[in-house]
Amino acid sequence: MRQRPLALDEIVTCLDVDLEVEFSFLKTEKPAQVIAGLARDEQQFILDWVRRVASINVQLAYAFITEAVAVLDRMDRATIEDWALHAMDTYDQSGLKSALEVIRAAERFVAFAHERKVGSVFAECSGVLLRFAHGLSGRPLRIEEGDRAFTDTETIFLPPLLARLPAPHDNFLIYKAMVAFLWAQTRYGSFRDPLWASLAQAEQPERFLRSFHAFESVRLEATIERELPGLFREIVRLRRALGEDLDPQWLELTSRLRGSDATQTDSLAMADEHQRRADLPAPGFFHGELRPEQVHTVMTARMEREKARFRSILRDIVTDLKGQDAADAAGHRFADRSVRPAPAESDLEDMQLTLDGQPIAVPDNARALSKSIVQDIGRIPDDYLVPAGPGEYDPRLLQDRELDPDDVWQGIYHEVGAYLYSEWDFRRQHYRKQWCAVREKTVAPVYDDFHRATLLKYGTLVGHLRKTFEALRDDNRLLKRQEHGDDVDIDALVEALADCRDGSEMSDRLFTRLHRTERNIAVIFMVDMSGSTKGWINDAERESLILLAEALETLGDRYAIYGFSGMARKRCEIYRIKAFDEAFDDEVKARISGIRPQDYTRMGFAIRHLSRILSEVEARTRVLITISDGKPDDYDGYRGEYGIEDTRRALLEARRDGIHPYCITIDKEARDYLPHLYGPACYTVVDEVSQLPYKVSDIYRRLTT
Repeated sequence: MRQRPLALDEIVTCLDVDLEVEFSFLKTEKPAQVIAGLARDEQQFILDWVRRVASINVQLAYAFITEAVAVLDRMDRATIEDWALHAMDTYDQSGLKSALEVIRAAERFVAFAHERKVGSVFAECSGVLLRFAHGLSGRPLRIEEGDRAFTDTETIFLPPLLARLPAPHDNFLIYKAMVAFLWAQTRYGSFRDPLWASLAQAEQPERFLRSFHAFESVRLEATIERELPGLFREIVRLRRALGEDLDPQWLELTSRLRGSDATQTDSLAMADEHQRRADLPAPGFFHGELRPEQVHTVMTARMEREKARFRSILRDIVTDLKGQDAADAAGHRFADRSVRPAPAESDLEDMQLTLDGQPIAVPDNARALSKSIVQDIGRIPDDYLVPAGPGEYDPRLLQDRELDPDDVWQGIYHEVGAYLYSEWDFRRQHYRKQWCAVREKTVAPVYDDFHRATLLKYGTLVGHLRKTFEALRDDNRLLKRQEHGDDVDIDALVEALADCRDGSEMSDRLFTRLHRTERNIAVIFMVDMSGSTKGWINDAERESLILLAEALETLGDRYAIYGFSGMARKRCEIYRIKAFDEAFDDEVKARISGIRPQDYTRMGFAIRHLSRILSEVEARTRVLITISDGKPDDYDGYRGEYGIEDTRRALLEARRDGIHPYCITIDKEARDYLPHLYGPACYTVVDEVSQLPYKVSDIYRRLTT
C-alpha cells in the first residue's frame, strides 16, 4: 500500500525526534514546504540523508536540505548521495567552511560527478601508484595530490581527478604515465646543473624553459620506451585516443634525442637552438609541468645534506681501516673508479672506491648514497671524495630526522609516515576516508626472567601442550577408496562384489592408505594493549603468549604477534612483538616480557592493518585471533555503537579477504556484543583471568584442527 506524504508538521517533528535538535524554524522556511509537497518515498530519501549529514554537523545538514530542494529536478538520487558524501568527506578533511562550499556549489558538483563516473580519482588509486613508483629504479619518490602534475625530485604531485577519456581504466593509465614520466625526469638527469646555468644565461627564461621541456620530453619518452615498453605501448594508444599524434617534421627534427646515448645536454642544446620557434608542440597529456624554483630549492638542500653525509662516511672508512689518528690527519685520497658510460640508463652503476690508490669494500650506506648523488650530478665530484674533518658539519645534516611517534600531536605529523585506513560510520552508512593514521612500533624488549618463570609456573601444562601439538604435527588421515594403497578397503570391496553379482562394473578403488596431513596455516595473534589490561590481565596475556609460542614452535605453524592500542584516530598504534619472518629468539621473548598497557581499545584499524599483513602471506588458511579484555572503545566518540559497528565492518572485510577472525576475551559482558561482531561460533569467553593461559593454547588447537 502506497504511503501518504508527510505533512509539514510531521516533517519538523521527524527531524526533531531523530536529530535531537531544534528544527522548528523550518515551519516558515521554504525547504520544509517544498519537502511537504514531495511524494512519500522522496521525502524519506531526503530526510534520511539530512539525518546522516546532521550526525556530523547540524549546520551542514541545514545547508544540505536548503540546497537539496533546489536541485531535486536536476540531480538523480545517486548524484545527491555522492554530493552529500563528498561534503561529509570534505568536512572530515578540511572542516566546516570547505564542506559548506561543496554544498553551496551544487551545480559545479553535477559536472564534477559526471567526471568522477568516467574518471580516475587520485585518492582512490594513490596506493597503487605509490607501489608502482617504488618499483622503479633510482631514488624512492613520494606521491601526493597537487594542483597539476609535476615533481620537485622527491615528491610526485598529481591532480585530484583525471577524466580525459571515457573509460576509467584509461584515465588511471594516464596517472600511471604521469608517474613514469616524472620519475624519468628525476632518474635520468633532467634537472642536473647545466639546466640552471642555461636558465641563468637565457634572455627569456620562460621561453627557454618551454623549449627545453618540449625537447627533453622526447628524450624521456624514448627512455620510457626502452625501460617500460609495455607502458609505452599504452601511452601510444592513449595519445591516439586523445588526438595528440606528433607531427612527422617534429619527429624528424628530434630523432637524435631518441638515441640511447642522448643526454640532458643534447636537449639543452636543441632548446637553445630552437627556443624562438613558434611551432613547438605543447606538453603531452602526461608530461606535466616544470617548476624550476621548487626543484632547485629541494635539490640544493638534498645535495648539501648528501655531501655532508658522504664525506662523513668516508671519514668513518678511514677510521675503520687506519685508526682514529689517521682519520684526524689530512691527506687521504679517495677516488671513484666506476665506469659510467654516457647513456643515461647506465649511470647508476655501483661505485668502485679506492683509498690512497688501494681498492676498498664500499659500505652499503655509501653505495646507496652514491647512487642518489650520481642521479643528481651524473658523477661523484672530487670535493665529495675528501673525508670530513673533525666537527666539520652540523650533526643535523648527517642523518635523517627520525620522526618520533610520540610527537603525533604536533603539526601535521599524524599523516607523515603513517598508514591511512578508512573507518566505517554507521550513522552516515559510509566510510570516513583515510580517517585513522596508523603507525607500527616495536615493543621495547625487557630482558628479565619472565620467560623462564612462566615455563616453571606452567611446567606440567607446557609438557602437555608440546605432546598435544606434536600429535597434531604428525597427524595422519586414512584415505579410503584409493586405486593403490597399503590395505584393503573392506566397505569398498563389499560394494564391488555386490556390483559384480548384479552385472555392474566393479570399481578399482578398493584400497586404503595413510596420508600425512600437511598444515598450511598462518595466524596472527592480535593482543589488546589498552590501559584496562593493567595488572593481572597483562600478566595473563604475556603468559598466554609464551605458552602459545612454545607450543607453536613444536607444531611448526607460521605465526606472528602484534599488540594494538590508540588514542583517537590520529594516534593508532600497532606494536610488533613477533613478525612472521622472525624467529622465537631471546629478542622476541624479551618483547613479550615488555608488553605494557597503553591507551584505548580502538579495534577497527588494528583488524584492517593486520588483515593486510596476513593477506600477504601465502597460506591455505589464515586466522586472526584477538585476545582482549573488553569491547571497542576510545574517548573521541568511538565507544558504543560507533565502535561496535566499525569493528564489525572491519571483520566483514577480513572475511571477504579469506581471513578467519576469532576472539578470546575475559569480558563477562562480551556475550552481549560478540555474537554481533564475530558470529555465534567465533569467540570464547574465559570467565577467570587466571584461566587464560590454560585456555588459549587449547582454543588454538581446536580452532586449527
